[in-house]
Amino acid sequence: MAELLLVEDSDTVRETLSVLLKREGHQVRTASDGLEAVEEFDAHTPDLVLLDLMLPGMPGIEVCRQMRATSSVPIIIVSAKDQEADIINGLENGADDYVTKPFSTPQLLARIRSALRRQTAIEAAPTLLHASGITMDLERHQVLVDGREVELPLREFTLLELFIRNAGRVLTRDQLISRVWGADYFGDTKTLDVHVRRIRSRIEPDPKNPTRLITVRGLGYRLNE
Repeated sequence: MAELLLVEDSDTVRETLSVLLKREGHQVRTASDGLEAVEEFDAHTPDLVLLDLMLPGMPGIEVCRQMRATSSVPIIIVSAKDQEADIINGLENGADDYVTKPFSTPQLLARIRSALRRQTAIEAAPTLLHASGITMDLERHQVLVDGREVELPLREFTLLELFIRNAGRVLTRDQLISRVWGADYFGDTKTLDVHVRRIRSRIEPDPKNPTRLITVRGLGYRLNE
């Protein structure tokens, strides 16, 4: 059983989702506006957050930024804002996944299960990884690049871990999506490309001319050893 924080200003949607998640065996805390969401998050650090964007009190994007600044718990945005720019903005501001309304209930539950499995796997693997001048401490959720600490949200951390474990090998987009987002992922590869771009902004001396995380055209990506 996981503890979830559901942030949704619509009473109907909040109550419906809350009942659904409790039937799945989760403990659910709720918030109906941005300020309440941040207070709930700080007081009761959840295992996962479901976050609407159009909130009173504080915009959902700002809520996401504040949560991500202090925690690596999975954040799944659930929003009626379905333009590509909205999705990219959500991911670039710390969300691990983005689900548009109206959503498929089985799909949303599958994404929640997948995110919780990844978090559990990360927490159960206390070890150090090294490649390409990068050191990852999986137990402390810490990344050092040439000795300098950088902050990575959970999804980027998981993706970088996969690259480091397979340093020198080309990983296809399908492999990366399947292993990081799960075999039940329903999105396209644009989400992956956004996360790779964000990782490069943190690990590359010049993100526009990457020397560590390389694009292999027609295939995927490779982290140099």
